[in-house]
Amino acid sequence: MLTRANQIIEQIAQQTSKVILFHSMSGKDSIALLNLLYPHFDKVVCVFMYVVKDLEHIARYMHYINKKYPKAQIIQIPHFSLFSYIKTGYLGHTQNEKQRLYTLANLTDNIREKTNIEWAVFGFKQSDSMNRRVMLRTYQDEAINEKNKKVYPLSTYKNADIIEYIKAEKIITPEKYGNSQSSGTDITDMNYLLFLRNHYPNDLKKVIDEFPLVERKLYEYDYETAKTI
Repeated sequence: MLTRANQIIEQIAQQTSKVILFHSMSGKDSIALLNLLYPHFDKVVCVFMYVVKDLEHIARYMHYINKKYPKAQIIQIPHFSLFSYIKTGYLGHTQNEKQRLYTLANLTDNIREKTNIEWAVFGFKQSDSMNRRVMLRTYQDEAINEKNKKVYPLSTYKNADIIEYIKAEKIITPEKYGNSQSSGTDITDMNYLLFLRNHYPNDLKKVIDEFPLVERKLYEYDYETAKTI
């Protein structure tokens, strides 16, 4: 299962014994990728990009990684979107107009420098969006960017393939935030906010502490929903 992904990973393992994996903790692609990568490398550094730190529903995935994959290391860094939120004071976040902005590429380079690991692994798939499809098809085997030392082992797979693999491997189930494709860091996604309210109210409180206007978004949602009943 996911034979092509394994073949791509084996190609990278011939070049290095250590990789960086950008890991969303609760997402299916990240969960599958860590399980695929782990047998092939001496060290896998999982980089989790947070918008709000120390959320309970994310912590349980970190505990799972620490127990099941002892050679894996977790590093937490601010999500690149958070820098923009700080600069603009988005949803009531404390504003700093002088905040420097960062891209995913900037953060990747920072982690490389910090860990002394060249190759970075991402869970992007062609089925995610037109932009990703166009980008990934320009790479070797539609998955390996040799020039920038970036690899996308799941490039050619669909969501259903990843879910099937997770079930077959009997590894931790990804979080489902309503009907959305939320990564678990999207504070603008109402499905995500409702999931927190219904299942992890302490996490929602932490989000509102950082982004006070989220509370207003929920109030407006409840008001509009009530009108349709």
